[in-house]
Amino acid sequence: MIKLFVDETIDGKRLDAGITAILDGYSRAKIQGLIKSGAVKVNGESVKSSQKIKLDDVIVIEEEPREDLCIKPEDIFFEVVYEDDNMAVVNKPSGILTHPTSAERSGTLVNGLLYRFGANLSDINGDFRPGILHRLDRNTSGLLMIAKNNKSHEFLAAQIKDKTAVRKYLAIVKGVIKEDFLVIDKPISRGFTDTCKMCISDDGKPAVTEVRVLKRFNDASFVELKLLTGRTHQIRVHLASINHPVYNDTLYGFGKMKIKTQEQVLQAYKLEFSKPFGRERVQVEIPKDDKLMRVLNFLEGKVNNEK
Repeated sequence: MIKLFVDETIDGKRLDAGITAILDGYSRAKIQGLIKSGAVKVNGESVKSSQKIKLDDVIVIEEEPREDLCIKPEDIFFEVVYEDDNMAVVNKPSGILTHPTSAERSGTLVNGLLYRFGANLSDINGDFRPGILHRLDRNTSGLLMIAKNNKSHEFLAAQIKDKTAVRKYLAIVKGVIKEDFLVIDKPISRGFTDTCKMCISDDGKPAVTEVRVLKRFNDASFVELKLLTGRTHQIRVHLASINHPVYNDTLYGFGKMKIKTQEQVLQAYKLEFSKPFGRERVQVEIPKDDKLMRVLNFLEGKVNNEK
């Protein structure tokens, strides 16, 4: 059995499209077949593929996980920055996926989480995402909250939904941002011609990002970003939409660069949340990663060329 909770990322979508968007390893056709066979229920009732799902709906898929979709533990290095009996905060390295997909089932953070924590991970988000509350793009490094059980998963997920959990990022972007502080409030949807990309669209889901300039260079800005929503590629799409794409984000139009890095120079560096299951606030912050420091040093003239 697979149990899914409808969050803001799929609120309002068709049932088949919503499940496909959050459940890796299953095609839309496969999901439609399961729905038609009655194996999928929403809030305990069988519905059609075209049924619109709503926030906090509970979707249950009555199908045993296929053997070829099992995710195996792997000894993958990552730093545990905070840990208690109910949760952990880990520092995901740049260059690895947060969780497996149908195409990549090894070498992800989840493989490492299974090795480190074993069965002590929530299973609310299905077999491919044990413990995962939110995620980072492959080439974005930084902090992620991990739930060790379903009750803590629900407690922490509620904070993300209610915006009481604070998620902050550091990035270097192209061009000089004139304002010291701005808010980008533009809806985001999946790209119409390239499904690997997201785009600004009037028909998209609400997305809000706060941008604070920390330092300006000749043709770049060092910024802190705060997520008020959690759309796929949100920071990258929002910054590109104001003509300040993240440094080396080739997917969203950065173009050529003078110093090479492993894709976008973006780091989730700070988290603040209430510790399960009370009001005690926890703040976690990590230093700038190597990728960020290399580009900052280059912009500040501390290095002359790429080694």
